[in-house]
Amino acid sequence: MTSSNLDAASLVSMYRQMRLIRRFEERTAELIDAGEIRAHAHLYIGEEAVAVGVSAALNTQDITTSTHRGHGHILAKGGDPMRMFAELMGRKAGYNRGRGGSMHIADLGLGIFGANGIVGAGAPMACGAARMFKNRGEPHVAVPFFGDGAMNQGVLLESLNVAAIWDLPVVFVCENNQYAITSPIAEMSRGSLAERAAAFGLKAETVDGMDAAAVFEAATRLVDRARAGDGASFLECRTYRFEAHNTALRASDLTYRTAAEIERWRERDPLTVLAQRLDAEDGWAQGDQAAVDAEVNAEIEDAIERAGESPRPSADTALDHMYAQTYPGFPAGVSE
Repeated sequence: MTSSNLDAASLVSMYRQMRLIRRFEERTAELIDAGEIRAHAHLYIGEEAVAVGVSAALNTQDITTSTHRGHGHILAKGGDPMRMFAELMGRKAGYNRGRGGSMHIADLGLGIFGANGIVGAGAPMACGAARMFKNRGEPHVAVPFFGDGAMNQGVLLESLNVAAIWDLPVVFVCENNQYAITSPIAEMSRGSLAERAAAFGLKAETVDGMDAAAVFEAATRLVDRARAGDGASFLECRTYRFEAHNTALRASDLTYRTAAEIERWRERDPLTVLAQRLDAEDGWAQGDQAAVDAEVNAEIEDAIERAGESPRPSADTALDHMYAQTYPGFPAGVSE
């Protein structure tokens, strides 16, 4: 999609993608509780509009880098739910053959250069890809996603600087969900995040990150600008995570957020915002929303079933896939 005018079909598609992400994350939490996933995860519930709105402005040749809260980014750019569940469940059908887990999912064929557990670490990777695009004269764009907490990481600030001075086709997407783990943004950073980016010489915008259509409109402007050779930009999406920082903290008695605050943000649930827009614009007929929800639920359950049918890697393959065969001193007898 390249037009700034979203038709009903495009809005329905975006709603479906957000519902897919939401249901994926809900079922991930349930599978963790059931012991089917033997690890914890950082859920993206509440932030779906950012991944979907931005990804709708991209194509397969464009690349993204992700974060520890990356499931939504992967799915929004076309990631396979079955392979993602298999990875989370430690199965051979997973993206990393069950060896990487939640924070290391990548699909280079879709332009997904991977999630990353190091805060802000995807930004220099995106700059490297963007420099390649520029050197080759290719009209592609690199998009690193990161949170507000990353705005105090040196590697991100260095990436903002190098993208500005080299006029790289990068769109930095800051998911400002108001908290760095449990620390509110007001205690971590002074002033506007967008103004901080603008000080590096980047074009910077702020958008309602709970409105997928608004995110798409803003992302399209900045992506088109990058494709035209006009350099790097920064998009701050003001959003909110409804769940704890990660599933390990769900049962913790933390008081850094009030129930009233969470409820205020839930009133602007991105799925509800987009559904209400479709209702207001007669974008779908009666029963269409329920049909989409049912279709997504069936897709997710099928993905879980197929993922669970995949075997776990055997112990004697523990060292496989750790090194390329060209790596100096590659251990003898270890397969690639």
